[in-house]
Amino acid sequence: MAERFRILIIEDKKSMAEMLARTFEAEGYDAATSGTGEDGLLKFLHDGADLVLTDLKLPGMNGLQVLRALKEKRPLTPVIMMTAFGSIETAVEAVKAGAYDFLTKPFDTSHMLALVERALESGKLAAENLVLKEEFAQELSFPMIIGKSKALTDALDLLKKAAPTKATVLITGESGTGKELFAKALHHLSPRKDGPFVAVNCAAIPKDLLESELFGHEKGSFTGAEARRLGKFELADKGTLFLDEVGEMALSLQAKLLRALQGDMIERVGGAEPFSVDVRVVAASNRDLERAVREGNFREDLYYRLNVFPVRIPPLRDRRDDIRILAEYFIGKYASELKKGRFTISGEALNLLSEMEWKGNVRELANCMERAVIIADGGEIGPDHLGLAKKTADDEPSGGLQRAASVAAKAAEIEAIKSALAASGGNKSRASELLGVSYKTLLTKIKDYGIG
Repeated sequence: MAERFRILIIEDKKSMAEMLARTFEAEGYDAATSGTGEDGLLKFLHDGADLVLTDLKLPGMNGLQVLRALKEKRPLTPVIMMTAFGSIETAVEAVKAGAYDFLTKPFDTSHMLALVERALESGKLAAENLVLKEEFAQELSFPMIIGKSKALTDALDLLKKAAPTKATVLITGESGTGKELFAKALHHLSPRKDGPFVAVNCAAIPKDLLESELFGHEKGSFTGAEARRLGKFELADKGTLFLDEVGEMALSLQAKLLRALQGDMIERVGGAEPFSVDVRVVAASNRDLERAVREGNFREDLYYRLNVFPVRIPPLRDRRDDIRILAEYFIGKYASELKKGRFTISGEALNLLSEMEWKGNVRELANCMERAVIIADGGEIGPDHLGLAKKTADDEPSGGLQRAASVAAKAAEIEAIKSALAASGGNKSRASELLGVSYKTLLTKIKDYGIG
């Protein structure tokens, strides 16, 4: 069995509960028992379970009440009902309330085990489908990290050491270095590889909506909350949650994230009680978080909680040995996509690529290669296809008009950003809407241009 699932048995007859627990443990499951509905619900909320097997007739809360309470807290967890007093009406009521299926005592053990296996698979697929619908796991195949430079292999070696653990990993690096790609590789190398990988860009979601995005919300908890919404922590249960650009998170939300990381417990917006989740958190930032801590923009305790295992992704200028490998990979990729046949790249073009600073890192190089493939007609990509300015002896790019245009464009962007910030009263989310760019793009440009 690839995964060790946890099953909670709620049964008031001790001998029956113990027999079921032994049966499940013999099959490789973890099993916990409870004699009452109230106690079972408490164990479920604090310890969690992948599946609940509950008797219908219980002292205090009956099985249907337990079922409804469980589904209220964790709607994706499969629940199987057991009863010695089965009837079609009861079975229909249980299924309508959200039960996966119904077992009438006495039942055959092999039938029960087969039903439990199907229910667990169903629950796993339900979570995966929900993640897929929200487009947080578009690439399920192992991510490709291309290169052989020492700077890159050192980072990968660290990643491999962290992968088997549940330690929180903080991935740092400049924009375009591939932090999400490394996070996906970490997930695929970990024991959680069969679970979901859920990514959240903290910079791309308006601050007033990010709490609901992460932790979910209850119906009616705020204006527009017309139905319950599962948060990304719940969707990432038994898997990995990737918090990209975590440095852009508001201080008030940082406190709630810290509580979730410390106790593996979360609470939906508008929820009455916290509940447990089993999530491995990987965070990333292109900001200097230590500096943000000193400036009072990031909580020091959260920083140390995230920075348990730091991994720095080197910028492309520190791994120049990889430029040729990456360039050839991207040329082949885009030539195939555009159905333009096979291309080579000239030595002069490669020399020019090696001289560049690549402030946009691998992402910028990929864009450059895509443009070159589109422009080139023949089978070889030369320096003229790259759209890059050559450097002269004094390190100034040749082509006065091209440089002048670049300077003018930068000045125009700075002026437009300042005007949008002024018009929005400093609200960056609103300013990004006025400019017609993403929130993350705006933050990057504000940082690059040093706009206060």
